[in-house]
Amino acid sequence: MKTIIVWFRNDLRIHDHPPLAKAIKNGDKVIPLFLWSRTNLYGPRASSNRNRYLLEAVKNLRENLQKIGGDLVVRDDEGDAAATLVRLAKEFKADTLYYMADYSPRSLSVDTKVCHALRNEDIEAQNLPGKLIVHSQSRIQTKTGSTYRVFTPYFHAWQTIRRRDIASTPNSLSLPSNIIPGELPSLESLVVTDSPLSKNVPRGGETAARERLNYFLDGPIDDYAKCHNDLAADATSRLSPDIHFGCVSVREIETMLGDSTGARAWHRQLAWREFYYYILFHHPRNMTEEFLEKYRQLDWSDDESHLQTWKDGQTGYPIVDAAMRQMLEEGWMHNRARLIVGSFLAKDLWLDWRLGEQHFMRLLLDGDDANNNGNWQWIASVGVDPAPIYRRLYNPSSQSRKFDPSGDYIRRYVPELKRVPTKFLHQPWQMSEEEQQQFGCILGKDYPLPMVDHAEARKVALERYRQSAGN
Repeated sequence: MKTIIVWFRNDLRIHDHPPLAKAIKNGDKVIPLFLWSRTNLYGPRASSNRNRYLLEAVKNLRENLQKIGGDLVVRDDEGDAAATLVRLAKEFKADTLYYMADYSPRSLSVDTKVCHALRNEDIEAQNLPGKLIVHSQSRIQTKTGSTYRVFTPYFHAWQTIRRRDIASTPNSLSLPSNIIPGELPSLESLVVTDSPLSKNVPRGGETAARERLNYFLDGPIDDYAKCHNDLAADATSRLSPDIHFGCVSVREIETMLGDSTGARAWHRQLAWREFYYYILFHHPRNMTEEFLEKYRQLDWSDDESHLQTWKDGQTGYPIVDAAMRQMLEEGWMHNRARLIVGSFLAKDLWLDWRLGEQHFMRLLLDGDDANNNGNWQWIASVGVDPAPIYRRLYNPSSQSRKFDPSGDYIRRYVPELKRVPTKFLHQPWQMSEEEQQQFGCILGKDYPLPMVDHAEARKVALERYRQSAGN
């Protein structure tokens, strides 16, 4: 009798789940298992928002497994996943563990320990694809055999790699009768200090995720190319949390895409996600330092008051404040807005981009080591896919006019400015005292004055980058 444990992590689904499908095919007994990781739940990069989504996703996974006759066994990892898995494998009399491969430095470190510990006990441990569209991180190389550092040539190479087949969805499963599934924790126990729960967030889990996916693919995706940067339209998929937790499979999604301009543009965004996993896999030091060596000596500020003002959405730049308040309220932020607030933090306030990365990880439902790090390094101009500094040094007022021309996005999240006419909305400091009275927004009282002058901050930033690069 072959007993196989399927260890679930950020792959909380039954559709297109290669480890689960293979276990059902090869095993006499299959034990779906989820371990509550104390490091992920309460560590330095933990998030109350993600913990809530995770709890809902694990609950939904259990429900979906129960619908086909099985169940999900849940246990605490006791701070040591390797030792816990060895103990459970012995307790369950399992001889094999299947799990989905992950690629971040933290996950790779844990997986190495798990494999060594299990194999020392003559228990087979096997990782399988499923997290990414392209599983192998070594097959995508330049003609000289090196790692790509620029997205577009990577994207062309990525498209040529043969894809795996979609794994079959199980229709029946039986958990051994002598195993107690275990209880789920309460939401209250998963709330993290200094990481508030956002009020307006989507429900977690595969069932809700597939509904959101089907809705997006059934029409909105066709307009994605022309509307995805329109902040007020909110025309993106909003699937990033579902993808982060593996409640939907990106490989399955790829097979569902049509050939519209919008579908091709969104497919390219999926490739960006894989690019950042690829980069972090080959350059794990990116988690703590800039990819571009010439910028590792930048003398960043750590001004706590400036950082808190940015976090609170009180900078005096409406588009920045709207975006930061959206994240506080929804645990999510529009991608264009992420670039705007990232540029403002690093290049207007000259605050260390790592401070922004850490804050995003505390609030975002889709907070992800590879993509959060990659995007912050990109907008701070210290990472891969480099461009001249000035091209990613955004004027917040210009960005506001371009991507929220009606001001609807700003008014949605900054109610102090609701009565301000659009001609002043992007730069309210241009209102006279009389106009401030007329429109019910007294600067410095109802809404803050700009905390910095963008034109001056731009000059300073360009000079600092120039000096650090030595030219």
